[in-house]
Amino acid sequence: MTSHLDSDAVRSAEWVRNHLDRFRTDDPDYRLVEVDMDPDVYDDWHIPGAVQIDWEEDIIDGLGGNVVAPSEAESLFGDLGITRDTTVVVYGDQANWFAGHAYWVLNYYQHDNIQLLDGGRRHWRLEGYEQTQGDVEYPSREYEIDGTNEDIRGYKEDIMDSLDGDRPIIDVRNPQEYRGEKPPAEIPNTTDREGHIPTAANVPWGKAVNADGTFKSESELREIYGEYIDPDRSTVAYCRIGERSSITWFVLSELLGVDAVNYDGSWTEWAADDAAPVEKATEPALKEGDF
Repeated sequence: MTSHLDSDAVRSAEWVRNHLDRFRTDDPDYRLVEVDMDPDVYDDWHIPGAVQIDWEEDIIDGLGGNVVAPSEAESLFGDLGITRDTTVVVYGDQANWFAGHAYWVLNYYQHDNIQLLDGGRRHWRLEGYEQTQGDVEYPSREYEIDGTNEDIRGYKEDIMDSLDGDRPIIDVRNPQEYRGEKPPAEIPNTTDREGHIPTAANVPWGKAVNADGTFKSESELREIYGEYIDPDRSTVAYCRIGERSSITWFVLSELLGVDAVNYDGSWTEWAADDAAPVEKATEPALKEGDF
């Protein structure tokens, strides 16, 4: 069984549970990868066979649009026993915030076979599926990166150039951040300038998922994002450091088939540039309970 969504990019917890034997072997055909906001939760428990990526140490080279260099990504993926032909299923905490970004990075480096475990850690545990502890290691493999997929990445200069047009821009942060107030304690305070990119609409990333972390149905997602889909322009998703916006990008691009980019530099990069315009909202774009 796959997910309730008709997409090859997402796998249900049930499917992974039924195919754990594929992820527990040294064979590089399948690899299960956990990526969390808090890397220590992997030690508490993880899905049998899953290796770990530390998002801040392994996937980025500092905040603000700094994806890990190709040579470092080659070493990382190869050391995890991943080849260019491996089917990689990623999952994590926080309804896949950071796992979604790892998915996006793999896509950016043109890895073809990637899937996201619907609901991540939370849904897996709610279903009562098998958990384990201890590090997992597989034989290293050769991994080569040959170019990038620029169609899925947003850049500050391009977004600034399109502010006078009708390009859809989605700020996926919570209304507090969108209004320009100090971010909540759990959100890294990466800049002294707060607000949002002009013309951006506030649609918090959490609108796309159910209480158990799984994605909402396609019809529900189209209702949420329909007005931000333009057949002639790519939709921009951004947050503060590029991880929450990866979830919205995933919904738009991988579940709804929309031309979309993740602006991974996000608010951290934008606000650091004094030439980048900033707006503040005095009223919440959505009710506080909507994220």
